[in-house]
Amino acid sequence: MLRSMAPKNHSSANVQVRGQDDGCCGVFFLKYFLYIFNFIFLLSGLGLLAVALFTLYRTHYYVYILGGHFGAYAISNYLLLGTGGLIVLLIFVLGCCATCNKNRCCLITYSIFLMLVFLAEVGAGVLAYMYELTLASELSRRLSDAMHHYADDRVKWSIDSLQIYNRCCGLSSYEDWSKVPWSDVSFSNGTSAVPDSCCISPNPHCGLNTGPSNINTNGCLTLLEPLLEDHLIVIGGAGLGLCCLQIFGVIFACCLASKIRRWKVRENSYWE
Repeated sequence: MLRSMAPKNHSSANVQVRGQDDGCCGVFFLKYFLYIFNFIFLLSGLGLLAVALFTLYRTHYYVYILGGHFGAYAISNYLLLGTGGLIVLLIFVLGCCATCNKNRCCLITYSIFLMLVFLAEVGAGVLAYMYELTLASELSRRLSDAMHHYADDRVKWSIDSLQIYNRCCGLSSYEDWSKVPWSDVSFSNGTSAVPDSCCISPNPHCGLNTGPSNINTNGCLTLLEPLLEDHLIVIGGAGLGLCCLQIFGVIFACCLASKIRRWKVRENSYWE
């Protein structure tokens, strides 16, 4: 005889299939929890983007002093920027689609991306805090090295920006420029004593006069160090503070994928 299309033990099986939405760990609960999580996750991604863009804007003048685009400070910032972009552009959309369609494959992919975001945020936070511990000595060494390479146009742009915007000159004082073999513009009566960017009112050849009424006498190190330290604390705090959020997302996404798998197995057996 042909197998009947009617389900066996209709009432008990029906309760079993509907039971996937019962309780605090049911599909219904997990699904709407992930909706809420994705919304919070989107806000965190926008927050990471805002922090990364703000720190880049405030310190992009000094990138060649701090070791270029591959220095620890720049890498930690770029990690945070890339993580925020990944959250906004990919994970939020993927998470919502996977949750809405109850697609196990998308949910597993979503969990993998969440783990990658977690690792990137931890990496950015740890790198920022490690760099903060050596900031004073590292910054002194890099700024001194940059002054020795002032002839390089990119380094010159960074140092000039640093000295103009922070109203400072040299490493500890303007006298540091007399200790490095630099050459900006040579004049018939000699070489400028300090770069023109050291002047209180920068203009061509103003660096010839090193009088206190003409140039900024404060060193740049004491002004730049607290600025970078504050930004590193923000980067580290944002990275390590928000990485815990991903753990909850991974756990609940995996639970939902597992529930959906068991639900589909029960549903198939229900119609046998």
